[in-house]
Amino acid sequence: MHTATIDLLLDYEVTHPAHFLFHIEAAFHDAHRTVEERLSITPSMKVRTFCDERSGNRFVRLDAPKGVLSVNYHAKVEINTGPQPLHLDESPVTSVPDDVLRYLMPSRYCESDVMSRAAQQLFGHLPQGLSRVRAIEIWLHESIYYMPGFSNSTTTAQEVFVQRAGVCRDFAHLGITLCRALNIPARLVVGYVYFEEPPQDFHAVFEVWLDHQWVQFDGTKMAPLDRLVRVGTGRDAKDVAFATIFGGVQMLRKELMVDEGDIPASKQVNATPPALSLVSSGAGMLYDL
Repeated sequence: MHTATIDLLLDYEVTHPAHFLFHIEAAFHDAHRTVEERLSITPSMKVRTFCDERSGNRFVRLDAPKGVLSVNYHAKVEINTGPQPLHLDESPVTSVPDDVLRYLMPSRYCESDVMSRAAQQLFGHLPQGLSRVRAIEIWLHESIYYMPGFSNSTTTAQEVFVQRAGVCRDFAHLGITLCRALNIPARLVVGYVYFEEPPQDFHAVFEVWLDHQWVQFDGTKMAPLDRLVRVGTGRDAKDVAFATIFGGVQMLRKELMVDEGDIPASKQVNATPPALSLVSSGAGMLYDL
């Protein structure tokens, strides 16, 4: 067990009244326990919170007036994850639980239907189970170049496969896609974890259904998986954006610090982090990892 202390600061210039949906709080999950937690919003305003009981994802909604909006999230989280088994089997599609079945389907960023041939050529001949997913993780690490700013918030797994570069969410999307193309349920997990390079930010990994349990993998190898504080779980990045915004808004500052006690704290101060992209769609804007 170890403890992570998280401090996140988000500042926005609201040019016109806007509606915000924040997804930044530690999820309700068996792998960790929130010891203390504080969410401060300036100026003071009415907020509404809710939780997706199936995933444990937590959300905050608010209507912000014109001016500067500041959101500060502080949490201390105890993480307790057990050792990963040395062997796990894949589940036949017929035995995949009803609530897991959707993680076999193609999604916005994970076009597993059009990536089937590539997945079969690369990994279809390998023994099924944990070792095959581990081979996918190793292939991602060796074949995809981590390059902040190369991709954007519309980049799909197929594009990452062709371009062979991206950020953590791109690695995760491609891992998910290859697994689904092999009939292995897979989903995206985002959260907080300390890493030295590149500067501190949210981190994305992928999670795979093996032997009736979810197991995490990370093609970037940027941080220990057993230290990740889960924030969101979903089919892909559309389900776990840390802020979804409807209205005229400009980000002024994003500062994140993760202190794990036994290693130095890491902090990033950057108005437009290289791994952060902005998508505009009608009246709404979505910030993605």
